[in-house]
Amino acid sequence: MTAPTKPPYGGTADSASERALGEPLHSPVIEWFDEHARDLPWRRPEAGAWGVMVSEFMLQQTPVNRVLPVYEQWLARWPRPADLAAEAPGEAVRAWGRLGYPRRALRLHGAAVAITERHGGDVPTDHAQLLALPGIGEYTAAAVASFAYGQRHAVLDTNVRRVFARAVTGVQYPPNATTAAERRLARVLLPEEASTAARWAAASMELGALVCTAKNEECHRCPIAAQCAWRLAGKPAHEGPPRRGQTYAGTDRQVRGRLLAVLRETHGPVPQAALDRVWHEPVQRARALDGLVADGLVEPLPGGLYRLPLS
Repeated sequence: MTAPTKPPYGGTADSASERALGEPLHSPVIEWFDEHARDLPWRRPEAGAWGVMVSEFMLQQTPVNRVLPVYEQWLARWPRPADLAAEAPGEAVRAWGRLGYPRRALRLHGAAVAITERHGGDVPTDHAQLLALPGIGEYTAAAVASFAYGQRHAVLDTNVRRVFARAVTGVQYPPNATTAAERRLARVLLPEEASTAARWAAASMELGALVCTAKNEECHRCPIAAQCAWRLAGKPAHEGPPRRGQTYAGTDRQVRGRLLAVLRETHGPVPQAALDRVWHEPVQRARALDGLVADGLVEPLPGGLYRLPLS
C-alpha cells in the first residue's frame, strides 16, 4: 500500500469504494479502545447526558488532568442543568477556576438555562435541538448526541482530525481550520450501525489523544499502523501553513486571568484599586478589563466597583 497522492475521499470515488475506506479501521481501533480507554468520569453510565455536556465544554482546549478536579466539583454542586440555571452566571465563572477561556462557563450556564426552560431540565436527545442551545456548536452537539445517546454522528475534534489526516490522507497534520473535505471524510468513515459509530467516535478520539499525538507519535502502539498512509509513505514532513502555537505569558489572556482571579476569590464587589495591583501596564490592564466587561464576564458598578455577573 502506498500513500495516496490526493485525498481518497474526493469527488471521483463512488460511495461503495469510499465506505470501504473505513472498514479496515473500525474493528482494530474499537478493539484497542476497549482495552486501553481511560476510565474517565464522563464515560461512566452514571454521568448521563449532562455530565457528558459539561465535560465537552470543559475539555475544549484544556487537557484532561486540569479538567478532572473542576468537573467533579461542578457535578457535585450542580448535578442537573436546573441546579446550575438557578445560580447567577457569575457563580459559573467562579467555579470555572483556572480552566481558561472562561466564556465557556457563561455559555454552559446559558445552555443550562435553555435546557431548563425549553426541555424540562433534561438534555435533549435530538441533534438539532442540541445545536439550537446557546453556546453549542456542531462539534459539541455531535459529541453529546454520540457519547451520551449512542447516535451516529461525525465527531471531529483535533485528535480525530489528526488520526484521519495521517491514516487516510497521508499527511502529518490536518489544516489549521476544519474543512468541508474533512467533514465529508468523517462521514464516509462512520460505521453504519449507530452504536458502533458512537464507539468509533470515542475510540478514534482516544487514539489521537494517547497514541497518534501531535508530537512523538507511538506508531508501535497503534492498532492501524499497518494501514496508515502517512507511515507507509515514510512520514513526510508537514508542508502546509505553519501550525499555530499558543502563547500565554504577557498576553491579554494572562491579564484577563489575573483580573478574574481577584473577582473569583472575592464574594462581593471589588474596587478598581484591587484590580490595578494585578498588572503593571495600565493600558493593557484597562484593555483586558474592558474585554471582560464586553464579554459579560465582569459587571461594572457605580463608584469604580466590579463583580462577577448576577444576570
